[in-house]
Amino acid sequence: MLRKPPMNTYTPHISVAPMLDWTDRHCRYFHRLIAPHVRLYTEMITTGAILHGDEDRHLRFHDNEHPIALQLGGSDPAALAACTKIADQDYGYDEINLNCGCPSDRVQNGSFGACLMNTPDIVARCVEAMRNATDKPVTVKCRIGIDNSEEFSFLNNFIEDISKAGCEMFIVHARKAWLQGLSPKENREIPPLRYDIVQQLKEAHPALTIILNGGIRTLEDARARLDVFDGVMIGREAYQNPYFLADIERDFYSHESPARAAIARAMVPYMIEQGELYGTPVKSITRHMVNLFHGIPGGRHWRQVLSTEAHKDGVDAGALIETALEKIQ
Repeated sequence: MLRKPPMNTYTPHISVAPMLDWTDRHCRYFHRLIAPHVRLYTEMITTGAILHGDEDRHLRFHDNEHPIALQLGGSDPAALAACTKIADQDYGYDEINLNCGCPSDRVQNGSFGACLMNTPDIVARCVEAMRNATDKPVTVKCRIGIDNSEEFSFLNNFIEDISKAGCEMFIVHARKAWLQGLSPKENREIPPLRYDIVQQLKEAHPALTIILNGGIRTLEDARARLDVFDGVMIGREAYQNPYFLADIERDFYSHESPARAAIARAMVPYMIEQGELYGTPVKSITRHMVNLFHGIPGGRHWRQVLSTEAHKDGVDAGALIETALEKIQ
């Protein structure tokens, strides 16, 4: 069986998954305070939103967020190339990722996301166009299969076609996606995890970088998967228990993250800055922070204060955080 080198001989590729409506710039800034080394991904942004909408609102980010990857949704090579060029030259993203894994109806209606796994030739043309527009890595995030196509050959054929277009890194969610009959939430929970299929992919393509996504919730999970794969991508656990990222930092990067209270207080200048520059409400930022004290005595008080007070007009960010911290032990 293929094995990775000992952990002290290489730097693992650990990242936080792109999560629609969750991993916006405020969430990423918050996560970066906890974890300086993990790679952060934007939520999926469609090519149309960038080319025909408010480009800066969708693409701007804080310098502290590096290394940061932009995840694009689209299926038109020219549009994806144009967005890739903007993301690289105008904003300085470190990686451009193509979404081939989202199963939502809205994404399917736009002919991108997981349904693209049925058309690897189109994905290959998209990847080639994107690579021609940047020197930064162009990567693909996909599922192990869609609907009734879950066998290894389906995934392997898809990966082989896209790798011929020059993609060298694939992030594979180890669940298939049901395009009909399951909601996006159900698609994250009901199809069973099949790490064995992703492992078979890595063994068939040792030269490719294969990142495993799906079900990573503990340090033990991460360690076990990094024994086989080139990296792991953490999804809901990073949102539901964000200080888990401090364990990742300590265990894999020998870095001690600031204490939770220090992280909370460090968010105050950011909240003030975002309010002054863009009129960002405090609640738009604190919504990502409610689980900071997950499992800690006083955590319920923290959640209640942020949930009930942050939405009020004229709330003082510093006073809000200090009030929320009062009962933390």
